[in-house]
Amino acid sequence: MGKEKKSESNFLVQGSILAVASIISRVIGLLYRIPLKSIIGDIGNDYYGTAMEIYSILLLISSYSLPLAVSKLVSTRMAKGQRRNAYRILKGALIFALASGTAAGLIVYFGAGVITTYVVKTPLSIFALQVLAPTLLIVALLGVVRGFFQGMGTMMPSAISQLIEQVVNAGVSVWTAYMLYQYGTKIGAVLGNPSTYAEAYGAAGGTIGTGMGALAAFLFTLFVFMSYRPQLRRGVQRDKGKYVESYRRIFYVLLVTIVPVLLSTTIYNITSFLDMGIFKQIADLQGYQAKEYSRMWGIYVGEYKVLVNVPIAIASSVSASCVPSLSTAFAAKDIPQVKRKVGYSIRFIMVIAIPCAVGMGVLASPILQLLFQDSRQMPVRMMQIGAVSIIFYSLSTLSNGILQGINRMNAPVKNALITLAIHMGVLTALMYVLDLNIYAVVWANTFFSLMMCILNGLAIRRYLRYRQEIKRTFVVPGISALIMGIVVYGVYLLLMKAVGSNAVATIASIVVGVGVYGVVLLLLRGLREKELQSFPMGGTIVKIAKKLKLM
Repeated sequence: MGKEKKSESNFLVQGSILAVASIISRVIGLLYRIPLKSIIGDIGNDYYGTAMEIYSILLLISSYSLPLAVSKLVSTRMAKGQRRNAYRILKGALIFALASGTAAGLIVYFGAGVITTYVVKTPLSIFALQVLAPTLLIVALLGVVRGFFQGMGTMMPSAISQLIEQVVNAGVSVWTAYMLYQYGTKIGAVLGNPSTYAEAYGAAGGTIGTGMGALAAFLFTLFVFMSYRPQLRRGVQRDKGKYVESYRRIFYVLLVTIVPVLLSTTIYNITSFLDMGIFKQIADLQGYQAKEYSRMWGIYVGEYKVLVNVPIAIASSVSASCVPSLSTAFAAKDIPQVKRKVGYSIRFIMVIAIPCAVGMGVLASPILQLLFQDSRQMPVRMMQIGAVSIIFYSLSTLSNGILQGINRMNAPVKNALITLAIHMGVLTALMYVLDLNIYAVVWANTFFSLMMCILNGLAIRRYLRYRQEIKRTFVVPGISALIMGIVVYGVYLLLMKAVGSNAVATIASIVVGVGVYGVVLLLLRGLREKELQSFPMGGTIVKIAKKLKLM
């Protein structure tokens, strides 16, 4: 029993490490988007966001599922003591990444003109997209090495490389965006359209940072791997197992593992790309000017999505750490342990996602003014409408990982296909019938994430005969977040009257909100001591809680 508890604790600790790194990475990503937006503006953000959406789709197809697949295959072989086969999985996956990353890069570079002009009706995003072509190969190789370490049971190389990637990305993106914006102004002056070319070249400068960040992260993980390699080789030499997997078999297993994960993640993530195409095509047919719908999409991807993706990153991290852990327990046919880990991870996510959604909704305008100096009604309404999707996306992302971890690869694919088809119909209807323009995209995405939660939840219940505990997972965090939201709003209004500074009032009310939520959550017994211990700085939080008689 002690061993099981230790395993569960380690599983959440590893998830916490990656989650903390992801949050810090997203915060860095959020912070550098502030000067980037001020350099390239809403329309430049549209060019940047369009290029990143197309890049993301090619990244999904070429290599996004590699870390998950590699971690799953390596962890199951390590659980059986097959160190040699685990190492061969790594080598086979690197060859696979080299081929898929190169192919995707060539498609992006040579197909950029057709895609940007005819598919997404944003021709000037071509420069930003072509710059991203080599990044596809780098990210594919990086993903394999990260997946290998995750399969070996350590999230530290992935976590540190994420931080390195974002720091380099932030610095390079802002500098190159500024330099190329100036260059684009000169080009535009010659061609008779200085502002448009300045925004297009500035967006390309932003995407240079993405490539440089990925390269820095890859070099770091390569250094860690080379340092670990002698120890790995000694482990391989001690492996006395007679069964050695052929590379033909490894490529087959990789494909069999990757394809379902690829389909589910591609369908799950292609939504944004399709949203962009549908939104711009319908807006064009409805008579909106190109600059008008470009500005709306720029606000959506440059402000709304940047903010809501920060808390959703936690779910992605816990999902990444949960797959190898669940695969190992599932391979050992330890279903009670699988169920415990599922329960732990869902509760962990909800304790964080629910207050984030409430906080984003309540402080939508103050946060947007603080970060983007933007007091316009459009981004505020987007945040207020879409804040609840933080909860649904967090849960659906995690549930995808759970289903993949228990070898039900096809379930998320089927669920995502059904949801995507309905989602596209909903988006089209909201735009055509109700003329909701960009708000239709926010509403349709909220619907998509809710549907995925429901369908994935039903699949987990069916395959594991599992029922999620409701009170401590959803009800207590919900009540705590509601109380927090009321207090936060009150504190913000009082401080605005007292000091008149949005920055002071917003930061202070967020700090107060975190304290209030934590206190109410502990008073209502939403978290137990052993669960809290697995949180970042959990030991310190437990000591403080006991001193304050909250536990």
